Amino acid sequence: MNNQEQYKRLIRMGFGAALLALHAGLFWFVWKNYYSPLMETQYWQKGHWVILIFYLFWVFWLPRVYGGWKVGYLKVFNLIYSQALGILMADALFYVVVALLTKHAENPVPLLLMFLLQLLYTVLWGVVTNRLYLTAYPPRRVLLVYGDRPALGLMRKLRTRTDRFEIRSMIHISEGLDRIRQEAESYQGVVICDIPSHERNRLLKYCYGKGIRTYTTPKISDLLIRSAESQHMFDTPLLMARNTGLSIEQRFCKRAVDLIVAGLALIPALPLMAVVALFIKIEDHGSIIYKQKRLTEGGRSFFVYKFRSMREDAEKDGVARLAGEHDDRITKTGHIIRAIRFDELPQLFNILKGDMSIVGPRPERPEIAAEYEKVIPEFAYRLKVKAGLTGYAQVYGKYNTTAYDKLKLDLMYIQNYSLRLDFEIMLKTVQILFMKESTEGMEAGQEIAITREETYQREESRRAE
Repeated sequence: MNNQEQYKRLIRMGFGAALLALHAGLFWFVWKNYYSPLMETQYWQKGHWVILIFYLFWVFWLPRVYGGWKVGYLKVFNLIYSQALGILMADALFYVVVALLTKHAENPVPLLLMFLLQLLYTVLWGVVTNRLYLTAYPPRRVLLVYGDRPALGLMRKLRTRTDRFEIRSMIHISEGLDRIRQEAESYQGVVICDIPSHERNRLLKYCYGKGIRTYTTPKISDLLIRSAESQHMFDTPLLMARNTGLSIEQRFCKRAVDLIVAGLALIPALPLMAVVALFIKIEDHGSIIYKQKRLTEGGRSFFVYKFRSMREDAEKDGVARLAGEHDDRITKTGHIIRAIRFDELPQLFNILKGDMSIVGPRPERPEIAAEYEKVIPEFAYRLKVKAGLTGYAQVYGKYNTTAYDKLKLDLMYIQNYSLRLDFEIMLKTVQILFMKESTEGMEAGQEIAITREETYQREESRRAE
């Protein structure tokens, strides 16, 4: 197995090249027979090749943003869904190019038929390549090393991916590093949960030296070091971790992008917002817009705008709580607009005002943030940047992701910020709009996103650090 690891990338590249070849052949046929003849001035052969390369770039890059080339990494459905979404966007972009080249809105039927054929062979490609990959690389047999309590949450998540992991054994850190090292040599990987840093570092070094793959849940300090800048002022390397959030240049560029994107988004959004407002008013004749105090950069409070999706007396007892999986406070219209995120559309005006950004940590209510900070003081680190309409934790987490995991995801964004990352998150937001798991609510009786298990584990982790 170890000798085959080096071929994983080559296998994935081969699978990807096969799919791109199918796209190229089908696109060439549609372009040469239907759309190219509509141009006033015909291209020479090199011009046709340029169009083909242009199309292949987008039909490769857009699915790549959504993870559509990660055969064996994503589940089959997610792999196919990611490819289909990327292909749809590439085909739509090509239609715009055709309209610009011919100066007319041409018949889209050939392009729609092309997309349907692409969808058909992409489904077959996803099923076949995933099966072949898993035959060559079956689930990895792993050893799970845990601390004073089993990492039940992580174990549940690992067991949802039996196609990639098979937990063969578990061992407590108290059994000693010598015993754990001996056990680790019998497995293809070691999952290291939130154990004390000293033991964790020694185990990581041992596994690295032996060529044993490790999967480690990061601590907050790991995320800060991960993005540190290397400095070589003398012969001892230094790592400098910045603590000021974004630089002045990044802030300027980010604000410019916010104004442009929010302004353009309002053009198609305003008619949709009018329809949503009408349905909300018809259902119970109540208020359309719901204002709620939230926190943004530096702990500053502001009123976020949302379409009302709950009853007007949803919190008549004055207790702040997140929405549950089957929350009877949500209206019929609310269920629909929450599922497709249309309740968030009025926040485009928050962005234009400067209270929020397109991308950033989701703004929390002051009272809920205060509850989080009692257990996780580092939760305030999220306020290094402006709150966002969408964010890293939204595209890689869920609505009910725990506060500690949301903090880690948001810190990964803040510490590794770039405009490119912003645009990738914007594109991935489109992907999660129709993925049900991204909108799962809290468990019954759970008011905030902190479980008893997490409270205990966070206390243990703080002592360990």
